[in-house]
Amino acid sequence: MNDHERHEAGLTVRRQVLGDAHVDRAIAGTDDFTADFQDFITRYAWGEVWSRPGLDRRTRSCITLAVLATLHHDEELAMHVRAALRNGLSPQEVAEVLLQVGVYAGVPAANRAFKVARETLRQEAG
Repeated sequence: MNDHERHEAGLTVRRQVLGDAHVDRAIAGTDDFTADFQDFITRYAWGEVWSRPGLDRRTRSCITLAVLATLHHDEELAMHVRAALRNGLSPQEVAEVLLQVGVYAGVPAANRAFKVARETLRQEAG
């Protein structure tokens, strides 16, 4: 694929995983300063990595939740909790991922992640 095709493929996957509303907001907020970064994440995160056949989207969501929770990236974690639901994970499976974080990345990281996930799940439920 060339860069344009990779960008278009990435945009499709990004929309499927994060939802049109989120992607539309990101695109609308793009300016000269952020344009290259938005292109970069669309082509590489979404057009290359999330598009690879080696892992399904549910598994990629689990990994992403664990990494974001471990690194305390709360805004991204909330966004990817919503994406995990869109990718077929149940709230109970999200909790299982965060329990795993508690064992391998520490209780404080999991505690913080549970707070973010609980609030996000509440928002999504109602």
